[in-house]
Amino acid sequence: MSSLAEPSFPYAGPTSLREPSLKALRRVVDPELALSIVDVGLVRGVEVRQGLVRVQLTMTSAACPVADVIVEDAHAELDRALPACYAVAVELVWDPPWTHLDMSARARAFMGW
Repeated sequence: MSSLAEPSFPYAGPTSLREPSLKALRRVVDPELALSIVDVGLVRGVEVRQGLVRVQLTMTSAACPVADVIVEDAHAELDRALPACYAVAVELVWDPPWTHLDMSARARAFMGW
């Protein structure tokens, strides 16, 4: 069993890569909120298949000024955490749109919601 709380996004792929992927994404911080992108609810899904780790992220707003930073940080953290035989692709998606309900209970408490 994982030592981390269950993420709010779907994961498809080898069980052995699930926790390293989650830990890597937890290290990515939304610089505007000072919270992990996992806690903010920006991760929509992770799929590992045929040597590719595909991550779908959303932002709290289409006008997010730090979207590029978050995407680059997610890519770098996954690239560091996973075996070198895996390529990493991080994609921005907008459907479904992000809402405050996507945040973890911890993040909502931090924000006072």
